[in-house]
Amino acid sequence: MKLIEQKCKPIQPNTPPLGSKEAESLVLEIPSWTLGEKEIRREFRFRDFREAMRFTNDVAAIVNEQDHHPDILISYNKVKLTFSTHKINGLSMNDFIMAAKIDLLSEGQRSEKAA
Repeated sequence: MKLIEQKCKPIQPNTPPLGSKEAESLVLEIPSWTLGEKEIRREFRFRDFREAMRFTNDVAAIVNEQDHHPDILISYNKVKLTFSTHKINGLSMNDFIMAAKIDLLSEGQRSEKAA
């Protein structure tokens, strides 16, 4: 099943983080994201601060629905998102699921602007 079709699941404290091979395989499905040692991250750019905030608020709605939240850094027209599952000090499937959902959101917003 594709990442975008999945839902986040609660993580138990004793769950091990994903191994590097599994993470490297999953990041292929979200190629705009950068894989770090314990996180995935992506920077989004917008025309202005208002668009960046609109996107951030849309992200907030999705992550609250899935109950899996990123670190967010906003700098005028840029939004940097970083996912890591703090409970296990590394990456979980939830991080990749959320990245895929946010990519879909981003593509939808860009399509609306073009129309």
